[in-house]
Amino acid sequence: MMRAMTAMGLALLAAAAPAQAKQGDVLVRVRTILVAPNEKSGSILPALPGETVGVGNSFMPEIDFTYMATNHLGFELILATTKHGISGRSGVTGGIGKLASTWVLPPTLTAQYHFAPDSHFRPYVGVGINYSIFWNEDASNGLEAAVGATRVHLSDSVGWALQAGTDIDISKRFFLNLDIKYIDMSTNARLSTTALGVQNVRVDINPIVVGVGLGFRF
Repeated sequence: MMRAMTAMGLALLAAAAPAQAKQGDVLVRVRTILVAPNEKSGSILPALPGETVGVGNSFMPEIDFTYMATNHLGFELILATTKHGISGRSGVTGGIGKLASTWVLPPTLTAQYHFAPDSHFRPYVGVGINYSIFWNEDASNGLEAAVGATRVHLSDSVGWALQAGTDIDISKRFFLNLDIKYIDMSTNARLSTTALGVQNVRVDINPIVVGVGLGFRF
């Protein structure tokens, strides 16, 4: 009887064992993310001094990979692309509303410190670098109705990133992930219009990225 109880206890302990982030492991997470720009815009120059633009939020799936170099130190590569609307905030452009849209591909590499790799609840913090590629830029119908055919180009961006999050065990292999990042991101937008010629506006986008999803270890 005692042996049976001991065996049962050991089996329960094994089933309750944390997933553990150990040296050499690869962690894969699939998240749903909210990208919320915290933008600050300059003026649209030279034609519209004092008029600024805003960048809209976006929801999108994201996948990331973390390699555990040690039990505590991991390196995460974040891959996702999101679509954002760009709108006028005041004056003439405010009356137009949506001016353009763009896709953003912001691969981000962070070095993470995992505080409790042997625990069921494993918080981490990270710092890293981001390279943001703006692609498939497109002028809105409203903008082209106001100023004629327009080409839009947004310059790519290099910046830093901060991160905090936690992994929470579901089983020995699968876990829930909660994550938040701040990404240093800016761009120079160039609008080549029929009526106003070439206009430029600098925008510091600096998004907060909030994610929730599932991960697994192998």
